Amino acid sequence: MNTLTVTLVTVLADPNPKADDVKAGWTAFVVFLLLLAAVALLGWSLSRQLKKAERNKEAGILPSSKEQRRQREEGKEPEGHAPQG
Repeated sequence: MNTLTVTLVTVLADPNPKADDVKAGWTAFVVFLLLLAAVALLGWSLSRQLKKAERNKEAGILPSSKEQRRQREEGKEPEGHAPQG
């Protein structure tokens, strides 16, 4: 009985809006475009950073992960890194 009462009160107290009453509006469209531009900018920046890291790795500025692993196994610190701990 209690569940039926709660359901009836909820249905009667919360009418659904008509289709003409609900509009996204220009503000939501502008926010969507700004978010789209932000994601595009972040993707472009990430792409540039990854290309820069790859160039540095090929130039020998950044050691490869295989070199770092080998040096750690040998007990040496990788070049350009301070000891941890």
